[in-house]
Amino acid sequence: MRLATPLVLLALLALLMGGCGGSGDGTTDSDTATFNGDALIQAKWEHSPDCGRPAGASRWGCSVGAYRCQAVVTDRGWSVSCSRPGRSIAFTVRP
Repeated sequence: MRLATPLVLLALLALLMGGCGGSGDGTTDSDTATFNGDALIQAKWEHSPDCGRPAGASRWGCSVGAYRCQAVVTDRGWSVSCSRPGRSIAFTVRP
C-alpha cells in the first residue's frame, strides 16, 4: 500500500503532462490557414484599416468581429494572435 499511493500520483501527473503542448510553433502561413474560418479571420485582419501597424510600433492590437487580435513584429514578419471566448487562432503575415 505504501508504494501504491506514489505510483497513482505519478500516473496522474504523467497523464496531465502528456496532454499539454505540442511540437508545432502554433503559427500558419496564409496558404494553410483554412481550418474553421481561420483564413477568413486572417483576411479580415489583413484588410482592416484598424489592424494596420502604427508607425514605429513593435506591437499593436485591434478587433476583428468577435476576435481581439494582438500583433508583434518578428524576424519572420508580423506574428498575430486572435482570440475570443472558447477559440483562438494564430498566423504570420509577411509585410
